[in-house]
Amino acid sequence: MKSTLLWAATALTAAAHAQAEDLTLCWAAWDPANALVELSKDYEAQSGNTMHFEFVPWPNFADRMLNELNSGGKLCDLLIGDSQWIGGGAENGHYVKLNDFFDKEGISMDDFAPATVYAYSTWPKGTPNYYALPAMGDALGWFYRKDWFARPDIQEAFQAEYGRPLEEPKTQDELMEIAKFFQGREIDGQTRYGVSIFTERGSEGITMGATSALYPFGFKYTTEPGSYEMEGAVNSPDAVKGLEFYKALYECCTPPGYTDAYMEQTLDAFKSGQVAMAMNWFAFFPGLYADPNIGGEHIDFFVNPKEKVEASVLGGQGISVVAYSDKQDAALDYIKWFAQPDVQKKWWSLGGYSCHNAVLNDPSFPESTPFAADFLVAMNGVQDFWQEPAYAELLLAMQKRLHDYVVADQGTAQEALDQLIGDWTETFQDEGKM
Repeated sequence: MKSTLLWAATALTAAAHAQAEDLTLCWAAWDPANALVELSKDYEAQSGNTMHFEFVPWPNFADRMLNELNSGGKLCDLLIGDSQWIGGGAENGHYVKLNDFFDKEGISMDDFAPATVYAYSTWPKGTPNYYALPAMGDALGWFYRKDWFARPDIQEAFQAEYGRPLEEPKTQDELMEIAKFFQGREIDGQTRYGVSIFTERGSEGITMGATSALYPFGFKYTTEPGSYEMEGAVNSPDAVKGLEFYKALYECCTPPGYTDAYMEQTLDAFKSGQVAMAMNWFAFFPGLYADPNIGGEHIDFFVNPKEKVEASVLGGQGISVVAYSDKQDAALDYIKWFAQPDVQKKWWSLGGYSCHNAVLNDPSFPESTPFAADFLVAMNGVQDFWQEPAYAELLLAMQKRLHDYVVADQGTAQEALDQLIGDWTETFQDEGKM
């Protein structure tokens, strides 16, 4: 009897291994991806499947993955793709629609933060058609040298110049004042600068950076949700002021030669002690806080300052099953596992940004890290770029117009935004949407 039971157990184990799959998950190469590798070890142990990962550096991520999708490639079984790709992923048949799967497995989108479901999962926008599970909440935020801000000599000098205490900026104008104050200031025998911001032209950098000012000033993509009427929204007086503000911030208060900077460069400028403040994605904040040189007591964080409205630039991604995968059932199994509240809690603890309400609504969440409370505020006011299938063409146009104006000093803000409407109108006309 004992040998019979042993044989049966061995047979079951062999059968399980025979059915095990090798899954490949594709994403960008950054800190949260490393956290996901660690998290996924639990899935491998439970499922018997083996996870492989294809992580692409951010400057090449969009080109690499969109080419993979457009060619019907089978590299990726699962893809954590940018929020802006959801329209193309759905309309071009790149992503598996997940509604039936969610219904079967009892996965409810009501269990996830509404802003993340809307941005990362749905197409068309505002409809209950789901092509991804919210995977990585993210927004553009700020961090600063808390130790510099706290120095009595610096506090006194700022109070004398601006008539108010030196503290985290609550408005874009206060951000500008602090940046100007630190620009060229000598601290500990070194010349420091005000801010490191995004100016990169090649991928998405300057668009993500400039919209951190445009959105709070009142920039909108259309006059009405769901329409393609841009005149008076994209180029409104408020939008012009926002773009002029970003150019002024670039010209007054960034390190020398700062003409093509995105995530890596702003991080480097801060870590090397060049700047008092920097913008970047919340995704990097766990690593910054843990940094032995500039983390801990040296650093603190704040949400993107308001102007007319409170608004933050949306980052983050949903996880989708690639329609060209031969292992869709196993890929869906991974999503089922990832959606569990306990897995989501561990995801947050490892440095990922859960979108699950069981994590975000936990009373202990705001105090769980020095940036958790700011993250909640940011995600309640996020705005995103176009999520249209023609996203890449729309983005390239904005990259050019903004970089030409802000960095290359060509024309006026009004002209840049007027020309951008012309670019986008042509794209939407080609798409048959105008």
